Amino acid sequence: QVQLVESGGGSVQAGGSLRLSCATSGYTYSFQCMGWFRQAPGKERERVARIDYDGSTFYVDSVKGRFTISQDNAKNTVYLQMNSLKAEDTAMYYCAAAQASRGGYCMYNYWGQGTQVTVSS
Repeated sequence: QVQLVESGGGSVQAGGSLRLSCATSGYTYSFQCMGWFRQAPGKERERVARIDYDGSTFYVDSVKGRFTISQDNAKNTVYLQMNSLKAEDTAMYYCAAAQASRGGYCMYNYWGQGTQVTVSS
């Protein structure tokens, strides 16, 4: 079975850095894209970053220049490097995978359990 497990979350001060990891297992060769989402209490889930099978990446405007999504196919792992963290980045971060895309949008159907990121001012 396909599983996604996030790790690397924690508490940091504003301006600090964290690297989140999403380890995948099972049959993952068909993934068209993978993404990182976040959700803070009282707010809607937000797509933070995405990486496609061809290596193309996309970011929400609020994290451009600060976050970097990457993948290590040999390790079946996707990373989210987060630099210059701000208090507004505080949220539960989730890894997601999609086996299909339509019109450039990923149809995410696999999700991890999340890892908490807390940024203090």
